[in-house]
Amino acid sequence: MLYTLCVEDPTPRTDAADDRDTAAPPPPASGPTSPAKPLPIKRILLAAVLVSAALSGLVYYRSGRLPSVSLPGLGGSSDAGRAAPVDPYVAAVRKSEEGRGEPVGRKAEIEIPPELKHYAERRRFLAIQVAAWEESRAPIPHDFAELVRQTGEGDRLVLLPMLGRGYVLYGVGLAAPEELTHYDRASRKSVPLFAGEAELTAEQERLNESEKTLKERDAELRTQLRQLPKADRPSRAMLNELIAQAGRELAVVSKRKALVGSFYKTAKGRRLLFDEYATLAERARAFDGRAFDLSDAAGRKEFKARLLGYVSPAARALIEELGVAYEEKFKRPLPVTSLVRTEEYQRQLGEAGNPNATRIDVPPHTTGQAFDIYYGHMTADEQHFVMGELARLERDGRAESLREERDHYHVFAFADGRPPAEETIRSVLRGEPPARREEKKTEAKKAETKKAETKKAETKKAGAKKAGKRSSRK
Repeated sequence: MLYTLCVEDPTPRTDAADDRDTAAPPPPASGPTSPAKPLPIKRILLAAVLVSAALSGLVYYRSGRLPSVSLPGLGGSSDAGRAAPVDPYVAAVRKSEEGRGEPVGRKAEIEIPPELKHYAERRRFLAIQVAAWEESRAPIPHDFAELVRQTGEGDRLVLLPMLGRGYVLYGVGLAAPEELTHYDRASRKSVPLFAGEAELTAEQERLNESEKTLKERDAELRTQLRQLPKADRPSRAMLNELIAQAGRELAVVSKRKALVGSFYKTAKGRRLLFDEYATLAERARAFDGRAFDLSDAAGRKEFKARLLGYVSPAARALIEELGVAYEEKFKRPLPVTSLVRTEEYQRQLGEAGNPNATRIDVPPHTTGQAFDIYYGHMTADEQHFVMGELARLERDGRAESLREERDHYHVFAFADGRPPAEETIRSVLRGEPPARREEKKTEAKKAETKKAETKKAETKKAGAKKAGKRSSRK
């Protein structure tokens, strides 16, 4: 079990995958047949390159890898000779990123206050946050459909504006894969969602065709390999790599085919998953003042990123308090990089190679009470100011904070403005299961009740004894 936190890096991620259509290999030449003989090396290598291109274009599957993204509104062009109006959000992001003319981020020389360092018992930092959740027992969203349902009930989570009081949401949710999925907690698998039977059938047909194509390509490559002289090691190495690539592609397609087949095999299972898609589609039609097109990959990605803009009221209050103070002093908005996360998204961040991904049952961000502040563009003065404010909030018992090495401050806001009980923290550190903690709480309450009743009975008995003595004197 790791006791460090996972943060969303605002640096755009790159992805070498390209699913654009590419040219397929040329058909075999027609004409009279002749005895088999080794193909010329140049033709074999050319065919290998074309096969590699075909694998990219003909295979249909959604890999779930994190694509290269940029902040909304950045990088656009305006009509020639006419200055386009600058969006306030884009202007805020640029203001946050602008050069300072001195060392920033981890290059700045700073003194970290003790409140923002790890405890001697390093697990205590996470244990405090888990204990705070234990006392509130707020529901945890396992996937985006569940997040939509929870945010439609009451005001436990509130949606933050992209540009708010003293802060700007800086890349929040941009690492989320574009595909809409259901997260199965038992198997820890992300299951693709479809709008209905027609879309499901089309996907199954595409997977079958992709599987067939890959198997044919694998056979072609192996035939070409057998025709190569064993002495031609460079060409054989290239073909072996292409065969391995085809094998990897086939494994992904087969895995997805099995996943879809497993979760959509019954009418009941299909209906539940179609309903989850409908839940997401209904919210997407009118959310945060706009409609999101779920038939478009970019639209799905933007929709999921915006859904990750929710946070608890207590966390919102701290973000605004810190943001107003920071902006008043430095004339730029406070960059906030991460708010609520689903269990599925937390897992995906870890699988994407984030070394700080936590491996506990209740990651702090899934509670909606945690948020991250990006200090990568901040000078020493800015960092000292923010850390001073966070240290004050921790001393006041309103939050738990840590300066992380990946240019972030992690902040956890206590729902009731007070830290959890020390006994609850110790129970988490001991690794006691939640059920046992609840039993201990019940036992403690029973013991307190019994103690109060005993005291009351003793007081009553003492009163009766005194009354008896007065009566005997008379």
